[in-house]
Amino acid sequence: MTGRPLRLVAAVLSAALLVTGCGGGDTDAPAWHGGRIFLATGNTTGVYYQLGGGYADLISRHLPGYEARAEPTGASVENITRVASSDMEIAFSLADTAADAANGRGVFDRQPQPVRALARVYSNYTHVIVRADGKIGSFADLRGKRVSTGSPRSGTDIIAGRLLTAGGIDPNRGIQRFNLSLPETVKRMRANTLDAMFFSGGLPTPGIKDLLSAAPGKFRLLPLTELIEPLGARYGPVYTTALLPKETYGTPAPTPTITVANVILVAADMPEQLAYDLTRVLFTGQGELVKVHPEAANFSRASASLTEPIPLHPGAQRFYRSGG
Repeated sequence: MTGRPLRLVAAVLSAALLVTGCGGGDTDAPAWHGGRIFLATGNTTGVYYQLGGGYADLISRHLPGYEARAEPTGASVENITRVASSDMEIAFSLADTAADAANGRGVFDRQPQPVRALARVYSNYTHVIVRADGKIGSFADLRGKRVSTGSPRSGTDIIAGRLLTAGGIDPNRGIQRFNLSLPETVKRMRANTLDAMFFSGGLPTPGIKDLLSAAPGKFRLLPLTELIEPLGARYGPVYTTALLPKETYGTPAPTPTITVANVILVAADMPEQLAYDLTRVLFTGQGELVKVHPEAANFSRASASLTEPIPLHPGAQRFYRSGG
């Protein structure tokens, strides 16, 4: 990941080298943050990283004066804090984590973060994968097992904790909990040093596809819809249910699971015109993003502005009101 001191040097150099202004805006205005846009994504084998790379390419090609780059991170919580502190400019996040940030709840207790949304995009599917020989027939059987709940400060880790609580399992005492990145989790699942794993991601998530396709029958997905009622009672309608199609990973049948929307966030102080242009590029370049990952086909202008309780950035709001 890119440290702030290096970013500041890069910004100074970029200011001298890049054309100022952004597409459709005030061409006399200097490029924000020296024209360098860093996208906080997630694990390198996840969908955030793939789509982030595609989005960065679109920005670099279609916004004069700006150069963008996707950075791997620990995902949602880290992404939000880095955008709020001006260490990065754009963040992918799960909507539940972003809602906590906007309202100063959860890990952001009494510290609302100054972030705004550009768009609600596709939904993440919660994957709970267990070893087929691990005697885990139901969610309750996770008790006492070796379980990866995702990278520290990630949306996956938050959802895993909430699901375990909803299922009557203490997230810290009821399981042997490991906070591991997706690549490390997959490695340990293959080595039989983990019994189960959580991951919240788009379909298909590359790392999970690799795990399941390389060893057919060795792992299976747990159904989760029994947990939606206690989740909804505590957190409201931010969580929904859906079937994870059997075609996605070649499973014997569809798997009922928990879903949550993803959002793209920026800092509250981002210039309005830049936020407008970033939103415009996201949708005018949607066809190119679909080639990067199929989840981009699930971006919808009709639902993109439905980010409550996360406030829309005024620039994004203007884009949706103008009809793009």
